[in-house]
Amino acid sequence: MKFRLFCFLAAILCTSVLLAQRPNKNPQKQISVTGKAIDAETGQPLEYATLVLESIDNPGDVTGGVTDPDGNFDVEAPAGKYTIRLEYISYKSYVLNNQNITEDKVLGTIKLSLNVSELDAVEVTGEKTTVEIRLDKKVYNIGKDLTTSGGTVSDALNNVPSVTVDVEGAIALRGNENVRILINGKPSALAGFGSTEALRQLPSDAIEKVEVITSPSARYDAEGTAGILNIILKKEKTLGFNGSVNLNTGYPTTGQVNANLNLRTDKFNIFTTLGHSYREPPGNAFFDNNYFNANSSFSRIIEDREYTREDQGFNINLGMEYFLTESSSITGSFFTRFSDEQDRTKNNTTRFVGTDIDSRTIREEIEKEDDNTYQGSLNYTNKFNDDGHQLTADLQYSFDKEIVNTNIGENQFFPTDSIINLERVFEDEIENEFLAQADYVLPMGEAQFEAGFRSTFEKNVNDYQLDVFNVNTGVFETDFGITNEFTYREDVNAVYSQYGNKFGKFSFLAGLRLENTRLRGNVESDLTDEELTDTLGINFDPDFDKNFLNLFPTVNLTYEIQENENITLGYNRRINRPRGWFVNPFPSRSSRANIFQGNPDLNPAFADAFDLGYLRRWEKLTLTSSIYYQRETDAFERVQTETGVFTSDGIEIIRSIPINLATEQRYGGEVGVMYSGIKWLRLNGSFNFFKFEKDGEYEGIDYGASNTSWFSRLSAKVNLPYKIDWQTNGFYSGPRENSQTKTEGILSVDTAISKDILNENATISLNISDVFNSRIRRSFTESFNDMGDLAFTSDSEFQWRQRQFTISFIYRFNQPKNQKGERGKGGGGDDNGGGEFEG
Repeated sequence: MKFRLFCFLAAILCTSVLLAQRPNKNPQKQISVTGKAIDAETGQPLEYATLVLESIDNPGDVTGGVTDPDGNFDVEAPAGKYTIRLEYISYKSYVLNNQNITEDKVLGTIKLSLNVSELDAVEVTGEKTTVEIRLDKKVYNIGKDLTTSGGTVSDALNNVPSVTVDVEGAIALRGNENVRILINGKPSALAGFGSTEALRQLPSDAIEKVEVITSPSARYDAEGTAGILNIILKKEKTLGFNGSVNLNTGYPTTGQVNANLNLRTDKFNIFTTLGHSYREPPGNAFFDNNYFNANSSFSRIIEDREYTREDQGFNINLGMEYFLTESSSITGSFFTRFSDEQDRTKNNTTRFVGTDIDSRTIREEIEKEDDNTYQGSLNYTNKFNDDGHQLTADLQYSFDKEIVNTNIGENQFFPTDSIINLERVFEDEIENEFLAQADYVLPMGEAQFEAGFRSTFEKNVNDYQLDVFNVNTGVFETDFGITNEFTYREDVNAVYSQYGNKFGKFSFLAGLRLENTRLRGNVESDLTDEELTDTLGINFDPDFDKNFLNLFPTVNLTYEIQENENITLGYNRRINRPRGWFVNPFPSRSSRANIFQGNPDLNPAFADAFDLGYLRRWEKLTLTSSIYYQRETDAFERVQTETGVFTSDGIEIIRSIPINLATEQRYGGEVGVMYSGIKWLRLNGSFNFFKFEKDGEYEGIDYGASNTSWFSRLSAKVNLPYKIDWQTNGFYSGPRENSQTKTEGILSVDTAISKDILNENATISLNISDVFNSRIRRSFTESFNDMGDLAFTSDSEFQWRQRQFTISFIYRFNQPKNQKGERGKGGGGDDNGGGEFEG
């Protein structure tokens, strides 16, 4: 009841704002237009139907309002000539043209009938995931996927062809994790700064479509050698106040509430997405490490880890689009995210000398993390005509602050009880990012010209302090060899131009992008440069400044064999810039004996990629396929090496460090099928096969490797009796390996059932994620020293999230189930920030 009252108050606010927009320099007689809107078939009142009064003499002067719960409307306006329009989504509009209203006008009861053809289109579009082929990308319009109902954006991405999300949430495109994530065509705090953690807090229902860009045009930033995933969020285009509320709960403990609300008139559009989540996802890991160094005190160490997490977060995205004219608009939005996480890791360790147990220890790590993110965006769009001639400009500022406090305690409990190590870690990380860009599109008949620029300035400051307990003095002492402040800056300035044309069945889009990349790092430490080199074990410049000026050509071709069949060919050059933690020379530790250390000497990697695609549509079947080749120079590779340094109890410390491995070649093919030939069954499947070859060495060790792998997914949706829907998704990732590690294949299955209730205004569903609890990564690692002798091996298992049961309830108001598409009048910017050239 309170919620409906809130909706009604918002509707009154909408009317008030509309009235406030009218000029009042020459006061006129006020009139009112009253009436009632009902369903022509059922006679039920239509709440939130929209009445619009558009002035004949001044078309830009628009007044309106929405109906109350009984379907009644009462709109005031100055006396004059108007076109009266009463609208309700999926219903035929009621229109009275050229009405000269000098007195109060009573329209009486207006019966609106369903627009059957439009409703069918809405249902079909909303139910099925469809694919559009553009010259430089594939666009997947996200349909009703039951298995991600109540899930997150990460869950939804895992069901997009060509995309995989591993057990830790890392996103890969065609098996390559160097993929650029964009939100509405721009880098965004919603996607995280180099991390995908934020995507786990955003609801999957917020996605309208995903653009898989394996051959990006010159319009896009050249970052990401694998390509780009552009996530387009929903922005309601229906007049009136509408939205949805999603509630879900599950086991292991999880709960989430999300609301998508929208208030739109002919003059402005106010939209918001807000949500709160709470999760306690358990996880586990197992490591069996064998050491072959004669100096090591132990020959074998077994670690059995349990992860207990308590994560809660709140996010809100609030914005307003104001229509300056019918063809231009300005949009401002603000996004913020607060998360409070507490992760507890318990590590039971058994240490061997030969085959005999030497000792048993337990290590407990409690990490508390507070993360606050803020982002403000401003967009201007001017569509000069309906042919695609437009100008867009964007400004965006993002700020992220992360505070992490960690307490670590390690104790021996066999054969005797003793304290081994107590540590406290204090880490503050602040990231600022500023973006400015403009894009201009000029159609010229069948041709199209486009040009633009983009500048991004990013600064990351990591303040790290390590305190170690001194058993002799009984106090914590700061380790100044590790304590530091590392500042990393990345500035990228780019200009581009591209031209496309169509000659009969042949289309092309060619472009050139010029980018200047400047990477700077600065270390503040109590140690001298020489002491830093000795302590960290690597030679580096603590104040480095690198500058790169590069050209990135792109070419995309399409040949239309017939209306429903085409072939595409694309070439593009890409760059992979190292993120801050990849160049931070100070180590972070998953345990005392295993550290990750950045490499300040890491340089960007460059890739040339070719993609040949084929698309064929039949009445009930869509087939997409492609073969691709990529050659990357100075490719990144993480290697594990011995440090020659031992812990106080004799365990050799193993270091993982990223390096520029000489060359990587990757080639493969993929095929996807969407089938809806049976009324009660829909199938969606894909298969991706790839192989990579790496050549290179580091510190005299050859890290060359070759691997062939594949992944496949199959989704089946069945319409059961009583309007119950059932969907099952299966995914298998084949075994793979790199220069040191072999990883077994992973099979996972998700299933869900749902039913619409409350006159199809609501949906309730049950979702089981990872039905067989099999989403476990099993790996085996071998490391050799510079003499070619085996140094150590590690046999491991890791499960980030266990099987999950979730019940979800979604309620929609003033919008039908799976509503898509645009109704009503008004301009609006292209979410992608630029024009499209379609073949």
